[in-house]
Amino acid sequence: MKEKIKIALAQISCKQGNKAENIKKIESQVTKAKQQGAELVIFPELSLTGYTMRDQIYELAETIPGHSTTALEKLAKKTGAYIVFGMPELSEKTQATVYNAAVLVGPDGFIGKYRKMYLPTHSVFEEKRYFRPGYQTAVFETELGKIGLIICYDIFFPEVSRLTRLKGAQLIVCISASPATRRTFFETLTAARAIENTAFLAYVNLVGIEDGLQFWGGSRLVGPNGKTLVQAKYDEEDLVIGEINYADIRPTETFVPILKDLRPELFDKLKETAEKL
Repeated sequence: MKEKIKIALAQISCKQGNKAENIKKIESQVTKAKQQGAELVIFPELSLTGYTMRDQIYELAETIPGHSTTALEKLAKKTGAYIVFGMPELSEKTQATVYNAAVLVGPDGFIGKYRKMYLPTHSVFEEKRYFRPGYQTAVFETELGKIGLIICYDIFFPEVSRLTRLKGAQLIVCISASPATRRTFFETLTAARAIENTAFLAYVNLVGIEDGLQFWGGSRLVGPNGKTLVQAKYDEEDLVIGEINYADIRPTETFVPILKDLRPELFDKLKETAEKL
């Protein structure tokens, strides 16, 4: 496993409902990122299709692996890059069960997927109308370290990132489609999740306007001490490269030993109390 790796935050806007065009853009960004030395290239939530698909999601969803994941596997093999992207996943067992998924592929092909656990269904969001929630966290051991995946609203629930970290993730990747009204929340929570788990966190957000929703970008790479290592522009497409060194986790964890000081018995109390809300 490498100790130092270069990560590209590929903050893009999407062509709504046009998977072919979005794959072309992903291919272009991965090529640019590799030319700048990036080993891991991360794209936003539902970057394969765009976010505001509504009923069209049933036509666009694919199984994983499937046609689109195969195309991006080939790209990863060709470029030698690891790639994270978002897409609607169609269940292999039914014809109308769809998940909001993050996919990780690498030079050797498909590595794994994560299904979004928390689906916002309030204000402008209606994800529970279309998606089934996931039930498992996801951590994958790669040559670039142990990588965990979460999606957007999951970051509001610290237990998701905490369990991802306890399963060994040194880098938590959060892909997102956050509109501008949520910017302050995400800027705060990305730092909080990194600090409380003494882990690196890569946040990559959608940009552009879809059906009146403006996505603010602001993608960032955060260190285990909460410091922003690199940040993308607001409100426009951008590609930024940041480097992380896993050796930085040890001194941070020693100085603030959060994981050592965990009180597991409180998790049971949390469950008991939450069930009585």
